[in-house]
Amino acid sequence: MYTIYELAWFFLIYSFLGWCVGVVANAVRKKKFVNTGFLQLPFCPVYGVGALGYSIFLTELRGNLFFLFLFSALLGAFCCVMTGVLLEKIFHRKWWDYSKSRLQFEGYISMWHLIFFGAAGVVVICVSNPLLVRCGRLFPDFVGNLILIVVYSLLGIDLAVSIVVLLQLKIRIHRMEQIAENMQKVTNQFGNALTGRIQKRMMKAYPNLDAKQIKEAEQKKEKKEVFAQGCCFYKLVWLFLIGAFLGDITETIFCRITTGEWMSRSSVVYGPFSIVWGLGCALFTGFLYKYKDCSEGRIFIIGTVLGGVYEYVCSVFTELVFGTVFWDYSALPFNLGGRINLLYCFFWGIAAVVWLKIIYPRLSALIEKIPIKWGGVLTWFFIVFMVFDIGMSGLALARYNERQQETETSILTEDAVEAISPVGQDNVSRLDLFLDEHFPDERMERIYPNAIQVE
Repeated sequence: MYTIYELAWFFLIYSFLGWCVGVVANAVRKKKFVNTGFLQLPFCPVYGVGALGYSIFLTELRGNLFFLFLFSALLGAFCCVMTGVLLEKIFHRKWWDYSKSRLQFEGYISMWHLIFFGAAGVVVICVSNPLLVRCGRLFPDFVGNLILIVVYSLLGIDLAVSIVVLLQLKIRIHRMEQIAENMQKVTNQFGNALTGRIQKRMMKAYPNLDAKQIKEAEQKKEKKEVFAQGCCFYKLVWLFLIGAFLGDITETIFCRITTGEWMSRSSVVYGPFSIVWGLGCALFTGFLYKYKDCSEGRIFIIGTVLGGVYEYVCSVFTELVFGTVFWDYSALPFNLGGRINLLYCFFWGIAAVVWLKIIYPRLSALIEKIPIKWGGVLTWFFIVFMVFDIGMSGLALARYNERQQETETSILTEDAVEAISPVGQDNVSRLDLFLDEHFPDERMERIYPNAIQVE
């Protein structure tokens, strides 16, 4: 894996190269120079973020170019779409639109972008990253650190200034829209004054033509306000909670059927919740909500691909953060590094169809029946609980790994045993003592029976 120093350089270099590619592409298309970046400096951060994603999650795929190309295309598309959605949500404007392209997704990316992102991932992992690492060793680290401090400081200033300018632009556009709206109101009022006289005269002559009463009678159906209507934040939080619970129960039953024993599949120390399934339900719903009425075949294909990428990224992330592999499919055929396999990818596709066509409509209706008065309070209560649960699980796993490493690397003399003993010692913090007491090895191995430590 790469060091923080190397990743910092990767972000800068690829942000600059991405900016150059964007400028050249626009120069060829528009026959003039256009600074396409969000910043004033020649950097396009979205490309830097994408390159960091390649470097962190996809390095181990360098031996399989097909999967490296595929995952690079999907990861790059994810970064591009999320950036476009975030900017649109903040500024209520689409910064780029490829909706006129034949093969595109919501105007954010097209098929050519997928090909470019896939090829870029192959080049980054197999060619440019090793070359940049070798070049970085040619000059002292203190020089590189000094350059990084200066450049990142300038980037921070540039980012702050750009955000302020864009917020001012947003306010200005909003004011212009208000002026236009007020002018339209004046025009409507003037028109209503003219038509009102005619309507009054006709209603006096023909009382049965009271258009106002007729219109009010037609629109008298009151729209009942419901909690978490549509695909909103509250709905996604509840789907995360329900999906995490149902995913844990489903995997537990599946393991019972296939292995003949009850096995914990929980991701956290408190409660039967599988974070991978919960996030999967929330993310799948958010991404595929607009396509819930599409054919089952299309949803199956999308779910298979996205599920495989999602599970792979989760596996790499948990290994990097916790130093632990929570599942290993090396014994199954058609697996990729033991992180995913074709059979379980098909399960993701089937789950996507069942979720969007059968489960989601019913769960959505149940969630919307929660009283508005209590819906928000319960949602934030569960958010706080899950944040606490995930944080405590991370601490317990970190302490469990420390105990395992100390046991494996130390010759347990009386002093060594005393140093790692959960009984109060001066060199053991209160937090470690709490974790040792409430989350001993037996409990951790019962919660995470398939966890494998890695270096």
